[in-house]
Amino acid sequence: MKSMLEYMTQIFIKEDIITLYERILLEHKNLEKQIKLLQDQLRTFPEGKLIFTRNKGYYKWYLSDGKSLTYLPKKQRPLAEKLALKKFLSLELEDAIHEKAALDFYLRHHDNNSGKARKLLAEIPEFQTLISSHFNPQNEELNNWMHATYEHNPKHPEQLTHQTGFGYAVRSKSELLIDYALHVNNIPFRYECALELSNTTIYPDFTIIHPKTRQIIYWEHFGMMDDPAYYKHAFSKLNLYVANGIIPNINLITTYETKAIPLDAKQINDMINMYLQ
Repeated sequence: MKSMLEYMTQIFIKEDIITLYERILLEHKNLEKQIKLLQDQLRTFPEGKLIFTRNKGYYKWYLSDGKSLTYLPKKQRPLAEKLALKKFLSLELEDAIHEKAALDFYLRHHDNNSGKARKLLAEIPEFQTLISSHFNPQNEELNNWMHATYEHNPKHPEQLTHQTGFGYAVRSKSELLIDYALHVNNIPFRYECALELSNTTIYPDFTIIHPKTRQIIYWEHFGMMDDPAYYKHAFSKLNLYVANGIIPNINLITTYETKAIPLDAKQINDMINMYLQ
């Protein structure tokens, strides 16, 4: 019989499958654009194919029309170059079409109704109550710290739109993934707990106590690093951390994403294995 931790891990992996689905949709769109671009480029090239022959270490170029070969002397190098590029782009197009076909197959068979276990956990309070103790820190002192009252971030509560399944909400799907991973690994943490730095109150995404060393570690996820205004604010926040002795890779975990490259479960688990185990 599987342990509750194993079941929760499966829920977490399910959430990552949703992320994978979204990434495949994005890659599918990118391939469609790439295929069209290559097709448009190839229409501008000369007719025919470049054929190479080799004799005693020397290459000769021929133009093939599918029926006969026409020798291309060295003075026709510009034509040979165009035909060579045409061959290269034709193979790129062939690869892109094959990749798109593979993604087409995945998308046709993807189950859009995945994530049922996580939805059950998020939507039924009584279910949360019955199983939540299995995901608390094993140490009583750490468990008490995690569930004690603390000052939460009061800013923009309307942005707390992603229900965790543990009685509260977070601001993004990526924070939801991190939240689940910390619960799965029984790591004590607080979400958006107030922290005073240089007479400024900030609210780290996650304030964590290392289960073994008892070191305080902060985890900031920067989720819109392709937005200029956002990344300027992110660097400003990192400067504030460093100025107060909170250093990335020492007592500050940082993760990043853009629209094209979202955070995934493997990255999160790698961070937990590296810094919190």
